[in-house]
Amino acid sequence: MKIIAVIPARYASTRFPAKLMQDLGGKTVILRTYQAAVETQLFDDVFVVTDSDLIFNEIVNNGGKAIMSIKEHESGSDRIAEAIENLEVDIVVNVQGDEPFINKEPLEKVIEVFKNDTENKIDLASLMKNIIEKNDIENPNNVKVIVDQEHFALYFSRSVIPYPREENVGVKYMQHIGIYAFRKQALLDFYRLPMLSLEASEKLEQLRYLEYGKRIKMVETTHVGIGIDTIEDLEKARKML
Repeated sequence: MKIIAVIPARYASTRFPAKLMQDLGGKTVILRTYQAAVETQLFDDVFVVTDSDLIFNEIVNNGGKAIMSIKEHESGSDRIAEAIENLEVDIVVNVQGDEPFINKEPLEKVIEVFKNDTENKIDLASLMKNIIEKNDIENPNNVKVIVDQEHFALYFSRSVIPYPREENVGVKYMQHIGIYAFRKQALLDFYRLPMLSLEASEKLEQLRYLEYGKRIKMVETTHVGIGIDTIEDLEKARKML
């Protein structure tokens, strides 16, 4: 089973433009992320997929592998799908470009799902963590997920799910953590299928998979990635080095 990591890397960012090219202890954020993914030794190959000549050259000039996007893309899944369409690969792991402090443990967990899936029932694997604080549960920036007894995703939402009409019934609220591992075919199907109403309403690409009947296996973790979304995040990251 050939397993690769792909790091989608847009140059523009609404909250923090050009964040991936910011200096982080003598290396750019994107280069640190790429090198951290390689150093996990979990992958047969690691690629950065980008719309930017600057990011492409940054990776290639430092001995890495990068692919230029041909089209404009709505989502990271679309960008990755275009890039891997003609690659010989079985499993594709989406690594976030703004997380230079990659933790190996959650990546191992999503890869392990496919190693144990002998009947090929799983199209995607992703992560979730338990959240307890009311503010976290009600925050629409925290995407919630509900699962069945086998931990397959039933629905993702920015709203509170399930709605707590009855309290103290043992419900655990789970936040979706946006690390994905895909079978190649599931990713290509996503790329070729149009957006439907649920995805359009919630602005959550994972709903397209569910709307078209794909099965997403959720794995619980306690790990929370350290992403760089703001200048303040970058300053914190510099202090961690």
